[in-house]
Amino acid sequence: MDELLPKLPIANWIDMIIEWLVNHFEPFFESIATGLEFFVDGIVLGLGIIPTIILAIIVSLLAWKVCNWRIALFSLVGLLLIDNLGYWENMLDTIALVITSVGISIILGIPIGIWASQSETVGKIVTPILDFMQTMPAFVYLLPAIFFFNIGVVPGVVASVIFAMPPTIRLTILGIKQVPEDLIEATQAFGSTTAQKLLKVQLPLALPTIMAGINQSIMLALSMVVIASMVGAPGLGADVYRAVTQLQTGTGFEAGLAIVIIAIILDRITQNIGKTKKGGTA
Repeated sequence: MDELLPKLPIANWIDMIIEWLVNHFEPFFESIATGLEFFVDGIVLGLGIIPTIILAIIVSLLAWKVCNWRIALFSLVGLLLIDNLGYWENMLDTIALVITSVGISIILGIPIGIWASQSETVGKIVTPILDFMQTMPAFVYLLPAIFFFNIGVVPGVVASVIFAMPPTIRLTILGIKQVPEDLIEATQAFGSTTAQKLLKVQLPLALPTIMAGINQSIMLALSMVVIASMVGAPGLGADVYRAVTQLQTGTGFEAGLAIVIIAIILDRITQNIGKTKKGGTA
């Protein structure tokens, strides 16, 4: 069987493509790396200027306004616990990584989702690509990212974007397609253009579903922080990875607990933003 059907040199093809891209677009990748590093460092610097207790209170007040007093209390206690354990600076690095990754996922994902929801052809092209992005092991994304951007925070951001973007695209498509047909027909009867129909009817009604997609992207980006630490990305993931390599169970649990606290806070806030926009109670 091997003689009749020789092995396809897929690995060689991929290596050749990566090498060609690196050789011909190195200035482009360097400019992206510089921009991403500047953005991440800016977020860390901006959050770091705010005193710990003040930032914890701000997040708690946001949680109180968007969710309820229980989530607000959890946020305050959780953030103060992270500071007490000595992971505050690494937490800011992690948040900067997540904000950057999710921000790029939103900027790219929502327009792609809108386009795919309006065009059957685009939808048929995008769907298998999303399947590929979601099923490919996350570690694989780190390999080309290292070639393009070296080690550090940038390959972690790039891998997180690829890993976290599909839910935003999928749920944007789903949310727009779930808008009742009678509302679409009514807007068309009143002579609305495609842009008016999209901006005034479809997107507002699809917002809770889109927010659910963003929420899932945040959770996936957070799940990448440990993997991203393997290529030099700073943050809580680096503490977990260091604890694993040095068999420090207690330290690994502390860093993991900090990630869980951040995940719960972000999850509850983004979930309830979607409910609030829909008009429900938090």
